[in-house]
Amino acid sequence: MNGWRHLSEKQIKNISTDKSNQIKINNIPLEEEEQKKLAEYLNYKFSVLDWCHVPNEGQHKVQYYVKQKKLGVKSGVPDVLIFRAPKQYNGIAIELKRIKGGKVSKTQKEWLARLKANGWLTKVARGADDAIEFLEELEA
Repeated sequence: MNGWRHLSEKQIKNISTDKSNQIKINNIPLEEEEQKKLAEYLNYKFSVLDWCHVPNEGQHKVQYYVKQKKLGVKSGVPDVLIFRAPKQYNGIAIELKRIKGGKVSKTQKEWLARLKANGWLTKVARGADDAIEFLEELEA
């Protein structure tokens, strides 16, 4: 259960999967599952060079974080950066959270504010469907 270290025993007991093998806790998909769904949509909607996921999540050993910091990885960068945006914006930044739970950290708020101040459209999305709906509304 090493990969589940950050979960409480109660959460581990409430882990389930649905018919599509989507992992859930208390019947709510994990952020990772939401990210997969959003990535599938973005891959369909945009070209490969129009967006990226910033892999800042997860539980790792201290050495991993030290190495990543030396390589320039920054804490709090939004989960998804979209470089093809409506003309009035420089880009779109989406911080993806679970449908219920999942707090926006102080550094995540700072990144979103900084990007917004620099002409980016920002969004904290509660699940992939919220993010997809937000992106679809931009096209309407």
